[in-house]
Amino acid sequence: MAPNRVLIMGAAGRDFHNFNVFYRDNANYEVVGFTAAQIPDIHGRLYPPSLAGELYPKGLPIYGEADLREIIAKEQVDEVVFAYSDVSHEDIMHKASIAIAAGADFRLLGPKHSMLASRRPVIAVCAARTGSGKSQVTRYIAEFFAKLQRRVVVIRHPMPYGDLAAQKVQRYATLDDMDKHHCTIEEREEYEPHIERGNVLYAGVDYGCILEEAEQEAEIILWDGGNNDLPFYEPDLMITIVDPHRPGHELKYHPGEANVRLADVVIVNKVDTALRENIDTVIDNVRSVNPLAQIIECRSPITATDLSVLEDKRVLVVEDGPTLTHGGMSYGAGFLAAKAAGGNIVDPRNVAVGSIVDTYNKYPHMGPILPAMGYSSKQCSELAATISKCDAEVVVIGTPIDLQRVIEISKPTVRVTYELADDSGSLEQVLRDFVSRLGER
Repeated sequence: MAPNRVLIMGAAGRDFHNFNVFYRDNANYEVVGFTAAQIPDIHGRLYPPSLAGELYPKGLPIYGEADLREIIAKEQVDEVVFAYSDVSHEDIMHKASIAIAAGADFRLLGPKHSMLASRRPVIAVCAARTGSGKSQVTRYIAEFFAKLQRRVVVIRHPMPYGDLAAQKVQRYATLDDMDKHHCTIEEREEYEPHIERGNVLYAGVDYGCILEEAEQEAEIILWDGGNNDLPFYEPDLMITIVDPHRPGHELKYHPGEANVRLADVVIVNKVDTALRENIDTVIDNVRSVNPLAQIIECRSPITATDLSVLEDKRVLVVEDGPTLTHGGMSYGAGFLAAKAAGGNIVDPRNVAVGSIVDTYNKYPHMGPILPAMGYSSKQCSELAATISKCDAEVVVIGTPIDLQRVIEISKPTVRVTYELADDSGSLEQVLRDFVSRLGER
């Protein structure tokens, strides 16, 4: 029998991982390529021969998802595999309908075919939606084990938006490593807070090779998930974050709902800024699909350099890009802090430049907030130009990094940061219990 011809739908992350783990050396399938979505300018590239394996000596093309129907017909695709995250259940079925109507089967890979086993204990931190607070929780866990002098290595969900061959395995231990690997703003937002705390972090494209290297220096692997994706490694402890600012989303998005169902612990984050009725809704939804999970309510306290300077000032708020775009939020910590301080929010949409205009058009739910889009040097320049043109007296930086390290901002700035606060002590007890179980191995 001829091998099944497969097209993998992705966004430069889960799609490559599924290929590497399940399809790359599998003679029962013939992968014809990938499609790309969510992230700008990641289509039109080649998944390189050095990563694609012996069955694909010429590598694999990466198409735009908009051409899905035409690609299925041209390449005589038997099976379309959906392999990216933070997509509503309804949207996935629309994509499935396109594939089916074009003559292909539609498939999702689960943990059995996509999770790798580690020789080290693995704690996975995932979420129901992007922007729920995974990074805060991951930092909290890393600091807990550092105090116990346990060697923890963080492995971050992929964001390979540059030279894929060069990004096969990346190790970050210093801020200079981000320059070495030509990191985008989005990568820096995830890596920099770990590096500043002394955490060693790995990322890249081939997560089998990444795991082999990380295991050489780790007692414990800490999986720092991306978007609301599933872990790439089999977890010994699965922690899922849900967001009461988006009640109901924990049961409406893929694969976030699966993360909720798989969780040993569910953290309801941001309870200090959410309505109690929304917190209760989220808790009820979690219990309806995973009654055995331990539920912990946590705060996400906001701190800032000097909020007093915002009162009665024209304020431009810059927030984390993915949280606002495919994360579906219309505000973040920077906006909440600016409003509480009495700032007058300036709308940047009428002065947006280049691809920033395209971002607003693609995600019309965003209000008068500027998403920190920086997937390329050109887009960083457009972000800086938008800030410069905006009639604001102060810029509030609500991103996980100080943007002034990446782009020049001529206006006065206030930086807003946020961490995890577990008033109950329950998360720390979960981690202490985990350590006790390690001693029994």
